[in-house]
Amino acid sequence: MRSTIRWIVVAMLAWTATWSCVASSGSPPPVELVDVYRGGVDLSHYWVSEKFDGVRGYWDGHRMLTREGSIVAVPAWFTQDWPTTPMDGELWAGYGRFERASAIVRSAGADDPAWREMSYRVFDLPAHDGDFDARVPAIRAVVAAIGDPWVVAIPQFHVANEAQLHAELERVLAKGGEGLVLHNGDARYAAGRGVGLLKVKPFEDAEAKVVAIKPGSGRLAGMMGSIEVVTPDGRRFSIGSGFSDADRTDPPPVGAWVTYRFNGLTNRGLPRFARFLRLRPEGPPPEPAVANP
Repeated sequence: MRSTIRWIVVAMLAWTATWSCVASSGSPPPVELVDVYRGGVDLSHYWVSEKFDGVRGYWDGHRMLTREGSIVAVPAWFTQDWPTTPMDGELWAGYGRFERASAIVRSAGADDPAWREMSYRVFDLPAHDGDFDARVPAIRAVVAAIGDPWVVAIPQFHVANEAQLHAELERVLAKGGEGLVLHNGDARYAAGRGVGLLKVKPFEDAEAKVVAIKPGSGRLAGMMGSIEVVTPDGRRFSIGSGFSDADRTDPPPVGAWVTYRFNGLTNRGLPRFARFLRLRPEGPPPEPAVANP
């Protein structure tokens, strides 16, 4: 029991420390939220792009905000050439480096050289009044005018059918990517879900809150064996896989939010083969995910 308490205290201190260089702005920015692609849409109306596994960054024309509304302490040189035009994108540190990107965004100061590792991948212009077909060339023009090598317009392209879509997914996964995003060309930028923004991934993912830590046994004696979590809609279950030994030694604390991945639902409506993906330092999701219409 003493060792379990030590895990929880240490993890809570580490989790709290990640917020040391991020200040609250008061309210979240009005960002679009992604739904899960389940087929059944006319792909000819959609643009396809790679989904980068970074930290959502909303440039309001003066400050960089997280999706939850916290101000990110970006260096002056990082944004000195940026316009007053709002931009929506991903603060990204490279393939397989989400934890590094998250640590930089949430704990590095504006004078930290770690920002040299980061890029800003722009995928939309929230204040543009046109549909996405019109916003695609506008995004490219804005990024080209900035001219900074760390600011990149995420390539947007079309596919002819499901076979091409899945071929693109396999191509992205092969290089360590996370998945794809579909954006309805007819859609104007609008906050929330159900706005024509869909993610295509080899598995589903979601968020849940840690409510208990269960000790391990056998090889895992003295470490965490699993965590018990509850979803935003009240479903409760355990996650015991996907953790490294370092995760088990320093587990997500009670009260923290985690992202887990799974393969569909059981007959009881619980995630099938739930596996821990990462700690979610930004807290709970803004609202439950829903399937695309």
